[in-house]
Amino acid sequence: MKIGLQIPNFTFPGGKEAFAEDIKEISTQVDKAGFDSLWVMDHFFQIGSEESWLLGPAEEDMYEGYSVLNYIAALTKNVKLGTMVTGNIYRHPGMLVKTVTSLDILSKGRAYLGIGAGWFERESIGLGIPFYDWTVRFEMLEEALQITKLMWSEKNGEEFKGKHYHLKETMCHPQPIHKYPPILIGGMGPNKTLRLVAKYADACNLFIGRGMNAVEEAIKVLKKHCENENRPYEEIEKTSLGSVFLDQPDISDKTQMGVKNLKTVEDIIENLKMQAKMGIDHALFNMRDPLASQEPLKVFKDEIIPVAADL
Repeated sequence: MKIGLQIPNFTFPGGKEAFAEDIKEISTQVDKAGFDSLWVMDHFFQIGSEESWLLGPAEEDMYEGYSVLNYIAALTKNVKLGTMVTGNIYRHPGMLVKTVTSLDILSKGRAYLGIGAGWFERESIGLGIPFYDWTVRFEMLEEALQITKLMWSEKNGEEFKGKHYHLKETMCHPQPIHKYPPILIGGMGPNKTLRLVAKYADACNLFIGRGMNAVEEAIKVLKKHCENENRPYEEIEKTSLGSVFLDQPDISDKTQMGVKNLKTVEDIIENLKMQAKMGIDHALFNMRDPLASQEPLKVFKDEIIPVAADL
């Protein structure tokens, strides 16, 4: 099993003056520690609340995701890079494909395209981005996936006429380093999201916080969609996203949705074994402060990643 780190929070003790150095320290440690991937939020407001330990209120610091990833690309050599995940409504799909293509080339082929329909109404309305109803957002997402596939193919440059998008020239020159960056769709919706994974994506992301039973059920549903789409299920990388609270005494020991809060190395390894049994290939974790005094990145390097490699 591969291990990745997601950075969901940008409010570090040094503030904005030290932010560039903090991100440099995190990304270089991750690159050397054996993590397979590094992900950042694609939001413009923070998405938590004042009561949230991991994610604070909207007013906390949030940076534009692809600007941060391009900076990280210049600092790293091995780790794969992506957003967890881009809200499709925030960028026109033609511009998004060009953005991710640039990241892929600058990182020498290490980009993912993480994408979803978009859900955070407050930041959309707050910044003047049109926020459509659920049905329309998923129609737009499917067209964006079709555009992406077209632009990352020998047919790039052809006209695309959809219900929501019209591109006279789907041109993408240069093309990405490899055939195309893996497309990862985030979410667990059984009727729309997982169907789009089976039809268009190279990877999915399932949220451990919803409960292990919910993740297991999502995998079963994905298999059925793959059968319906005549798509080999094995082609799709199954990734997960969960939170760790290493050495955080103020975090409850209670379980949420049947998932024990991961506060120790033993907790994390036990959880990874459960994920591996269900078929997860790539487990992503986030934490409040990767540079905390407890050195959580070093703990992952020395005690967790080597064990995960054998699962």
